[in-house]
Amino acid sequence: MEPDTSVKVAHNTAQSRFEAHVNGQLCVADYALRRDVMVMTHTGVPYALRGHGIAAALVQGALDHARAQGLRVDPQCSYVASYMRRHPQTQDLLARS
Repeated sequence: MEPDTSVKVAHNTAQSRFEAHVNGQLCVADYALRRDVMVMTHTGVPYALRGHGIAAALVQGALDHARAQGLRVDPQCSYVASYMRRHPQTQDLLARS
């Protein structure tokens, strides 16, 4: 699924997440910062909104932020890991262990 470019993704630094409000429902991509690594821990989209590219938009927003800030990404969330595998242009962001 490609990101829905009409979804407005906001970075909520206080909650350590990227979020979007769609049809009155909250969609999120949670992370934790560990030095210069953004650990992506969870992506959540309400069931009724799934399959519309919202999670992809959230993850792309998070990855764009990581790139702009010089961060690496540790995709602990299975959706983020899958997204990064499907988008080779994101591979340079992967944190190496």
